[in-house]
Amino acid sequence: MLFGTSTLILFLALSLAAVVYAQQTSGGATTKAGQSRKAQTVRSAPDLEPRAIALLKACSDRLSAAKSLSFIAVELLEQPSREGHPIAYATQSEVVLQRPNRLAVITTGDGPASEFYYDGSKVAAYAPADNLLAIADAPPTIDATLEAIYHTAGIYFPFTDLIVADPYKDMAEGLKLAYYVGQSNVVEGMTTDVVAYIDRDVFVQAWIGTEDRLPHRVRAVLLNDPERLRHDLELSNWQLDPPTSTDTFMPAHAESATRIPFAHPHPEQATGTTGKKTPTTTTKPTAR
Repeated sequence: MLFGTSTLILFLALSLAAVVYAQQTSGGATTKAGQSRKAQTVRSAPDLEPRAIALLKACSDRLSAAKSLSFIAVELLEQPSREGHPIAYATQSEVVLQRPNRLAVITTGDGPASEFYYDGSKVAAYAPADNLLAIADAPPTIDATLEAIYHTAGIYFPFTDLIVADPYKDMAEGLKLAYYVGQSNVVEGMTTDVVAYIDRDVFVQAWIGTEDRLPHRVRAVLLNDPERLRHDLELSNWQLDPPTSTDTFMPAHAESATRIPFAHPHPEQATGTTGKKTPTTTTKPTAR
């Protein structure tokens, strides 16, 4: 899911209803022929608007062209409370990657802090509060490693779809709908182009910088979630092709930490299948 909002859908629905009502009440009722022509016009509208696709491709190209990347991702994730109300939890992740096989994600916020490292041959998950460290062999690329850790350890980052080698290529396989919403000036004080789309079973709304073509805000709703809980992601401090150090992608506490094995937090959900899968929840990188 590269990059939704139910409020926007409601607004569009109400706007459409107002337009239809005005057409029916001004100058007499709409004729059946006119209704038929309007229906045909709606049906013939493209599901994938060229302007929206162009923006998504431009964003993907900007990300994939960088040999290294760093940014800060702040996620606001809703989860049902004991009383049934949606409660929002926030995490902040400092992300550094070097293509094709280096990644570090340091996560803080609500809940236990965690650190994830990938150096091209090994992955490591570190829990600072308990000084616990899990290390395992890993595939030779970031994409393959992200796939592997999701299936074997339940590790998934909310920005995973942004750091793969070709974000648009991954998205295109499940892209069902894409349209241009308009421009906004509220994200980081910059002008952004807003795009909405459905990737597989996820409705996404993305704010893409008009000048830098980078994603700065993403909102997602899982369409098969009966509660339609929202996932909001703010992306800032983008640096493209920054210098990186080998030490960045290795845990600093490897010698003193207590070693534990990698394990899936929900073994019944673990699977060895391959292919991109949209998780039903966003799992923080933890080892158990």
